[in-house]
Amino acid sequence: MNPQLRITLNNKLYLRDPQETELGRRLLTESIRLIDELGLEHFTFRKLAQRMESTEASLYRYFENKHRLLGYLVSWYWAWVRYQIRYHTHNVPDAAQRLRLMLSILTRAHHDDPATSDLDEAALYRIVVHEASKAYLTREVDQDNQAGLFREYKRLAADMAAVVQELKPCYPFPHALVSTLLEAARKQLFFAQHLPSLTDSAADTDRYAFLEGLAFGALQAY
Repeated sequence: MNPQLRITLNNKLYLRDPQETELGRRLLTESIRLIDELGLEHFTFRKLAQRMESTEASLYRYFENKHRLLGYLVSWYWAWVRYQIRYHTHNVPDAAQRLRLMLSILTRAHHDDPATSDLDEAALYRIVVHEASKAYLTREVDQDNQAGLFREYKRLAADMAAVVQELKPCYPFPHALVSTLLEAARKQLFFAQHLPSLTDSAADTDRYAFLEGLAFGALQAY
């Protein structure tokens, strides 16, 4: 991961924090590449160990299974997006402009950031687009939620909902609107790439226009 950006995640996502060791950081970097190549279903720790020229046992010291690894990667990504949003909006006094900046960051989030030399954000976002729902569409979702495993996504949503409430205090559905925007930002990209008849937003500018219209159209109704 980016050595200049140390993100602290819920310690229930891992057995040992992979950001603390060279092997752990390599695990994260190579797992992103391998999951991006194979998909979560075909990804295994054995294949990852072979890629890293390491052992399965050494990798299982960090994560008990690949589902926890997925949860960690997705959480890291949403924390990184939240960091980007807070960095670019903290000096913007106008709530409407802050919301537009947030939507802009969400719609360009699938591009790699050259400032992070050892992390491919584009590959990680492809994982988020294709696999993130699998982190919570499980029988254990309530237990995982109580354990705080979705904390980073919920923090990002709360930040955005606060801007919506600042912009339109009388709007009764800020959290529903924000969660819809967050899901649409990645689902519309998935549709554009794989199921194009389900979207009209092939380009980043189209997706931004769609999200902006969805957000401000809903707010203008109240």
